[in-house]
Amino acid sequence: MSSIRDYLGKQILFFDGGTGSVLQARGLNPGELPENWNIEKPDEIVNLHYSYYLSGANIIKSNTFGAFKTKFTGDDTGSSPYSLEKIISAALKNANEARRLILEKDKECGREVPRFIAFDIGSCGKLLKPLGDLEFEDAVSLFKSSFEIALKNEIDLILIETINDIYEAKAAVLAAKETIEKTGKNIPVFVTTVYDEGQKSLTGSSPEIVAAVMEGLRVDAIGLNCSLGPVQMKPIVSRLLEATSLPVIVNPNAGLPRTEGGKTVYDVNADEFAQIVAGFCKEGASITGGCCGTNPSYIKKLTDEVKNSNITLNRKNINKKSVITSCTKSVEFGKAPVLIGERINPTGKKKLKQALTNNDIPYILNEGITQEEKGAEVLDVNVGLPEIDECQMMQTVIKELQAVTDLPLQIDTSDPVTMEKALRIYNGKPLINSVNGKEEVMKEVFPLVKKYGGMVVALALNENGIPETAEGRIAIVEKIYSTAATYGIDPSDIIIDPLAMTVSASDQAAVATLATVKYVKEVKKGLTILGVSNVSFGLPLREHITSIFFTMAMQNGLSAAIMNPNAIEMMKAWTCFKTLSGLDAQCLGYIDFAAKYSELVASQANANGALQNSAQSTNSSGENTDPLIKAIVKGLKENAKSETQKFLTGTDGKESLSAMQIINDKIIPALDIIGKDFEQKKAFLPQLLMAADAAKEAFAVIKDELDKKGIQEESRGTIVIATVKGDIHDIGKNIVKVLLENYSFRVIDLGKDVPPEKVLEAVIKEHAPLAGLSALMTTTVGAMEETIKLIHENAPWCKVFVGGAVLNQDYADKINADAYTKDAMDSVKYCQGICGK
Repeated sequence: MSSIRDYLGKQILFFDGGTGSVLQARGLNPGELPENWNIEKPDEIVNLHYSYYLSGANIIKSNTFGAFKTKFTGDDTGSSPYSLEKIISAALKNANEARRLILEKDKECGREVPRFIAFDIGSCGKLLKPLGDLEFEDAVSLFKSSFEIALKNEIDLILIETINDIYEAKAAVLAAKETIEKTGKNIPVFVTTVYDEGQKSLTGSSPEIVAAVMEGLRVDAIGLNCSLGPVQMKPIVSRLLEATSLPVIVNPNAGLPRTEGGKTVYDVNADEFAQIVAGFCKEGASITGGCCGTNPSYIKKLTDEVKNSNITLNRKNINKKSVITSCTKSVEFGKAPVLIGERINPTGKKKLKQALTNNDIPYILNEGITQEEKGAEVLDVNVGLPEIDECQMMQTVIKELQAVTDLPLQIDTSDPVTMEKALRIYNGKPLINSVNGKEEVMKEVFPLVKKYGGMVVALALNENGIPETAEGRIAIVEKIYSTAATYGIDPSDIIIDPLAMTVSASDQAAVATLATVKYVKEVKKGLTILGVSNVSFGLPLREHITSIFFTMAMQNGLSAAIMNPNAIEMMKAWTCFKTLSGLDAQCLGYIDFAAKYSELVASQANANGALQNSAQSTNSSGENTDPLIKAIVKGLKENAKSETQKFLTGTDGKESLSAMQIINDKIIPALDIIGKDFEQKKAFLPQLLMAADAAKEAFAVIKDELDKKGIQEESRGTIVIATVKGDIHDIGKNIVKVLLENYSFRVIDLGKDVPPEKVLEAVIKEHAPLAGLSALMTTTVGAMEETIKLIHENAPWCKVFVGGAVLNQDYADKINADAYTKDAMDSVKYCQGICGK
């Protein structure tokens, strides 16, 4: 049998459609696990797979979407009486039986159609730290436990689908790749993610960011599924096709759901679905199918539409972009010079060395945020000191920095162990500093770049050191490019550092560096980076030499600079160069810089002192300067704690405030600021949750103070929340809980997979005025409706608000919810309205 890789990028392939929604129509009860039918009703599952094959599907998804060991434990501790091994083995046995039947049919009919089986797995249902409580490696292990069983069976690919967080996607991909490598099987990995109508994932990732990260991890195809119908997916599909050269998968829902006569129906029929999705194939999508609400008739219409319209795969060539990302922000190299902040590097920095030695993480985080405020686009992270555990500190700093800033990071280390640990837990596509022309170093670093993705800084030095001439450095550059190619690393992911040497030691040092920059730019069409300040070492008035050298390097094609964004002369050179090079639309960047510069000079008696101390004297326009409000908005937990203590005690020059004054005048306004930014898409879920965590630290200080005085903290009301029966996904519910508690509500969290009777019992016991219900899966919305009905009949005083990926206002109205809340902040507003703000 041929491999699916033989068809990827060469012809259009078709997935099947929905599983849970079809099984509901065949008798699956609300809250019942679809996976149980692999054992209890195998004929139904075989028939469903076979029906999809008959409709024209090339790839069927195994009935294993929620097959995790947390649910299938084989005892009464999970949601199912069956073990994970039995569920997955039965599912793949059913899939292979369906394929055997269709191959027999194909042979009878004399047709040759590729038929494949995808082991299908969805989200594990939990957010990873720091946003949730699941450790990254625990997520990897959770996925591995499923993949290890799947790979004992006959499958053609792994499909990781319906993922709303690229960090979880990364964990799943690593788990898949490492399990595949361990078994010696060579099968592809596909990933499809979920977007909202704002074209972002739950944690704020754009299609371009997802493409960059997944390409870096070397998955075989990427795409989107579920959540939206084909109409709403149109702009996202176009963006993905522009962002990646990988095969693109599109598996939409049959439109948006609603209820009719107690049943879930969708607003896009099979004919309309087929026309729109066939249009995606014309645009360049390689693999299409359906998700919730679609059935074999939808896939039949789709395959017929593509065939009858003579649509063939016609994908235009995509120029690979040189991009690094965080979870929510991307930076592209090759346009305006990229500014990389150098302040988190202990070389020549006594205070940072002390902070690293003392494990003073708040100091490091403040360095990062200050650089971001001053204009840095990437943050260099180097924590190498002989007296500390560099590997552990690097991981800690990366996790903490990524919790408070959305800037991509440069992982700066010469230790391969530290490098791998950092790359593994990094959330995004990082910049890796560095590799060089030494054979031993390339053998250590390039495999890490290949496995984890990222752009890599390559230094123009080798076993003989740094050549004095441009010709010597260029020879090393050529070797680095050619060696990287043997690892499958594209030149677009390499950024050459020609190395800036001090002119005080050699008057030709800058000449050699600039000539190498120019060669890489003009001859290799490549990218370059410099640590520019080295050029002036040992000279007086260093900023003059450094800033002019920086300008000359940019003129010769420099792509990025590692520099101090607090250095006013450097920022002046960078800003003016962009403006004069046509890279500053309407001179807005220069005008903003000039306003800050003028204010700085005017406010300082000594102009030279002002230039040197500019970093301490400027603030972003419109930024709230209250230290506690800023700490909460930025998600700085330790700062929030210490500033709250200062206000309570009236120390460090702070006005003494009561607990309620701090809550009403500081904490709640800060939460309102980040909440408003979230609603306006200026901030995303990571920033929202980090702010909530910082607020929680402030509240903890206040609670301690109130406890000492014997004062009970006032609650705004009690709210019972739960993920409904049959659904193990508690991401949305947990986010709502965090925010409600920050707004002084008392939250009774019943967890996930909660029966309607248990929710009602809690509502009556607490006489709760509000209950919040969450559901991610179409198959569990029936359990939500049942829960609402039970509460309304037996606890009429309680208002029920609902949310989740499969819900909308119309659907909520049909199941008689009192309110539909589209996100966590919407939930807070609704609860404030009911209980009084």
